[in-house]
Amino acid sequence: MAGKDAFGTQFQVESVTPGSYTTVAHVTNITPPAIERETLDVTSHGSTEGWQEFIGGLKNGGELSIELNYDPTVHDALVEHMDDADPKNYKIVWPGTLGDWTFTAVMTGFAPEAPHDGKLTAEASFQVSGKPTLTPGA
Repeated sequence: MAGKDAFGTQFQVESVTPGSYTTVAHVTNITPPAIERETLDVTSHGSTEGWQEFIGGLKNGGELSIELNYDPTVHDALVEHMDDADPKNYKIVWPGTLGDWTFTAVMTGFAPEAPHDGKLTAEASFQVSGKPTLTPGA
């Protein structure tokens, strides 16, 4: 099989009970963080045949975003995360038994839309802080 169906992926927020997570309702799209690593140029006058040389530098957990069918009565509790400068714990749960990604992140944006001819929507964005935990599934 060449691929997996993304339907059923969940975005979750840690509840008041540490280690317990609540699924954010009405999420229509999740763009997981792109984990990146800087490179450090260590090229010197003695580098072989004039080829640049690099070593790995700091890693970045990346940014992620979620899109949702916005319901202020449901999602305004999530918007309140903008008021907190301290990172919170979040989780992406892959469908079925594919595992999950748990990470600490700071909410960096919340952009609702209310078109005259469509549904209420919103996009929330987050910056991962530290190393995410990638838990493989069965």
